[in-house]
Amino acid sequence: MDGKPRASVAPAAPAAPAPRTLMREGERGGQVRELQARLRQIGWYFETPSGTYDAATAGAVKGFQGKRGLPRTGKTDTITWQRLVAMTREPTRQELYANGGIPPAAPDKRCLTGRVLCLAKNSRTLTWMVDGKAVSTMDVRFGSQYTPTREGTFTVYWKSRHHVSTLYDTPMPYALFFSGGQAVHYSADFAARGYAGGSHGCVNVRDEKKIASLFAQVRKGDKVVIYK
Repeated sequence: MDGKPRASVAPAAPAAPAPRTLMREGERGGQVRELQARLRQIGWYFETPSGTYDAATAGAVKGFQGKRGLPRTGKTDTITWQRLVAMTREPTRQELYANGGIPPAAPDKRCLTGRVLCLAKNSRTLTWMVDGKAVSTMDVRFGSQYTPTREGTFTVYWKSRHHVSTLYDTPMPYALFFSGGQAVHYSADFAARGYAGGSHGCVNVRDEKKIASLFAQVRKGDKVVIYK
């Protein structure tokens, strides 16, 4: 020993933990749907959110990762997710279910007794209820901003299987009229274009088999409840 003081060596900092994989191709669920909706907000994903982590989703994640200097794995790890969340906002229900399929909203209390067409604007659904039990549910499209579907409690006053609108000269099959010229009916336009269009106040159904079955079950005098 030479008696000279020795410089102390600081211990090495512990290595940062590797990012944890949250989602990968083949998985399904609500978080996948949110991932797709957030990627869609910033122009990396162009499909309708489906909740399935498919090849298009993996490709969008790779593009997002590469643009930000992250490893292009196509898997959504904790770092990728944190970066994406910081750049986007929480998706709305309409963004998450841009092509329909929103779980039906809780039924309005007016829907819990009797035979009721229960129509929720927030979830864009029609639920056919009998004595408080849901018999069937289907996606619907309501009126546009300038021709809104009326809200309130009504009754079915007329059924017209092969109806054609005298005002717009368009087919309205399986029409169940509940307020003036407004009716629940099948819409070929809704079936073809989805929510890209809108009605003139009617409630459009795009599943022809479901509306045909509903038309057969509903009677004149049954209640119609439309609420937000």
